[in-house]
Amino acid sequence: MRKALIITAMAAMALSVSAAKVKVKKVAEPVEQMPTWTEWHDLQVNEVNRYGLRTNFFAYENEQAALAGNKLTLNLGYSHAIEYIVPEGVKLTVTDGVKIVVAGPDKQLVGEVAARIRRYKKPEPYKGKGVRYSDEHVVIKPGKTNA
Repeated sequence: MRKALIITAMAAMALSVSAAKVKVKKVAEPVEQMPTWTEWHDLQVNEVNRYGLRTNFFAYENEQAALAGNKLTLNLGYSHAIEYIVPEGVKLTVTDGVKIVVAGPDKQLVGEVAARIRRYKKPEPYKGKGVRYSDEHVVIKPGKTNA
């Protein structure tokens, strides 16, 4: 399900909307609207064409995830399974039971969902167990040594 996006255009531009893209053309080029045109184009049109994507994965083989409808079930080594209801506007994909891909048009919501999933069991520094992002590096500390 996609969200509706409302864009208000300036008088010096014309918008054309197709199935997946928004195109903007300059109609007139007044000098006083030049910085406004650049700011509007960078902030509005580029945000429409981007798609937020974040990947979480488990660093330990006993940790598993399963997706049924809009309910994500996480087995993270606790005495109970954790169930997370996926909000509207975010699409989750679970591959091999250990990789969760969070995608959606709203980058802020995608990041928030990925952070909430990670918050259930953050990577610990001694064995690295837990939920981490795909681009995250966890520094493993050395354990105790017998002298």
